[in-house]
Amino acid sequence: MAGSAATDVLRAPLVVEFPFTRSLGPVQSAFLTGLRERVVLGVRAGDGRVLVPPVEYDPVTAEEIRELVEVAPTGTVTTWAWNPAPRRGQPLDRPFAWILVKLDGADTSLLHALDAPGPDAVHSGMRVRVRWAADRTGAITDIACFEPGEGDKPQLVAHSGQFEDAVTGIVAPARLDYTYSPGRAQSAYINALSARKTVGERCPDCRKVYVPPRGACPTCGVATVERVEVGPAGTVTTYCIVNIKAKNLDIEVPYVYAHIALDGAGLALHGRIGGIPYDQVRMGLRVEPVWSEGGRYPDHYRPTGEPDADYETYKELI
Repeated sequence: MAGSAATDVLRAPLVVEFPFTRSLGPVQSAFLTGLRERVVLGVRAGDGRVLVPPVEYDPVTAEEIRELVEVAPTGTVTTWAWNPAPRRGQPLDRPFAWILVKLDGADTSLLHALDAPGPDAVHSGMRVRVRWAADRTGAITDIACFEPGEGDKPQLVAHSGQFEDAVTGIVAPARLDYTYSPGRAQSAYINALSARKTVGERCPDCRKVYVPPRGACPTCGVATVERVEVGPAGTVTTYCIVNIKAKNLDIEVPYVYAHIALDGAGLALHGRIGGIPYDQVRMGLRVEPVWSEGGRYPDHYRPTGEPDADYETYKELI
């Protein structure tokens, strides 16, 4: 297969999401546990400033700092931006303002949400107070948001940072929603996979066939338009044995993940090796694709039964 044909460029919504687990040092532990108890803590730096949120090391001297102080749940808006269309997971499900608020007793500002009826009701210098969440667990979300208003202004006092059942770790979900377009070259590659074909593109200068295609040759810097069908069989150039089971991946460990140079391709692609004990996989092993149900992509590669490829035939593709 060769030639260049017009291709509708694909687009699809894509979500990247994972839970980030981290342990807390003594300063962050005290800060988050304090929020659970409706107490806002800062830390005093070497120059006397009170930092909220607290940090464990002085931003000027890099020395460790541990002197905790309690600040007020009231403060002053230093700057703000209106959010007319809140997204999933944001503090409020209706339009609100993002604000930097300097709490009374603090010398730095805290980023959070302000519940306000509209942008005309927000201004720098306005006074706000914490609205506490009804259910608090020891997280920044224990501050549900800020609201306009005053409140008690306790004096800045030292705090031991000691609480019963202190929070020592958190799980913070990280999520990115976006629309992905693979471009002209990879759209053609993906469409060809649905027909159980693997199609790359050849560089007009160096003649290397890129699979998956990139739309341009990274070596020569020229566009690639000539499409070339490769494979379906290929050669294992190198591989690794996976011994740690990934969450939500229904593959028993150990298994082998390999670089596979498909016949006719100018570089290797990634693929899982199946149909053979993991300890029998080797460089030079000849393999062929086993397609997923519906034929949208190769689920894994299995041995073809051919003799192993000679090292000289694939050494430049490792």
